[in-house]
Amino acid sequence: MRVLCAVAMIALLAGPAYAQTAPIQKYGDPDKEKTQGEIEAEKRAEKAYQRSLGNVPNASGPVDPWGNVRSGDAQKTAAKPAPEKRSKPANPPN
Repeated sequence: MRVLCAVAMIALLAGPAYAQTAPIQKYGDPDKEKTQGEIEAEKRAEKAYQRSLGNVPNASGPVDPWGNVRSGDAQKTAAKPAPEKRSKPANPPN
């Protein structure tokens, strides 16, 4: 009897908790129509984003954060030697 009562309590508590979940849009369902307030909020957010892009300074060339660690006389890029042209051996090993 206790087991039956416990199962009934769990079932009764799970119903309202399941009902509180938001519905998920399924694949192929049409998008919900946006309210006028949502449309205006998106426009304000887009304008604020564009204004914030104007506050970002332009890059004035490549930035080297490790430049003060490297010595000044070291080459900026290590030059790779040209690979030697290999010729096919007369007698292959196999």
